[in-house]
Amino acid sequence: MDAITGRRPGVLSAQQVAELLAREFSQMAGKESPNMIEDAWHGGCRVRRKFNPKSLRPGGTISGPTMMGLTDFAMYVAVLASIGPVPLAVTTNLNINFLRKPAQRDLIAEVRLIKLGKRLAVGDVQIYSEGEDEMVAHATSTYSIPPPEQRSGRVP
Repeated sequence: MDAITGRRPGVLSAQQVAELLAREFSQMAGKESPNMIEDAWHGGCRVRRKFNPKSLRPGGTISGPTMMGLTDFAMYVAVLASIGPVPLAVTTNLNINFLRKPAQRDLIAEVRLIKLGKRLAVGDVQIYSEGEDEMVAHATSTYSIPPPEQRSGRVP
């Protein structure tokens, strides 16, 4: 348990999750990725999505698909940090509520796993515009965790 945050260290650190993603999913991680893992621990994480004007939709708001992608990425990070290198864990459900127009700046996603079982992980995801106190979106997501015999090996 970390004395300052009260959080339990993850099986994988933020850096180790980033390395795993760069190795297994180069399209969603690495220097070109708009997402940056700021912190990861057992049961959660904090991820930043860099602002890109290309993600704006008419009316000057950040698009829903951009926020859904951030939600899914952040949830995956939280799951991997909590269970270790299991790249075959997959999204089975994602429900998002858009609460207010996000500012044209970086988005911050904070994940808290509310259930971490042997086969399922359920998480609560809160998305904020950088520097703002009120959520711009709230999501819940479920990930399926493969059984131990299907966890090893590289993704095809």
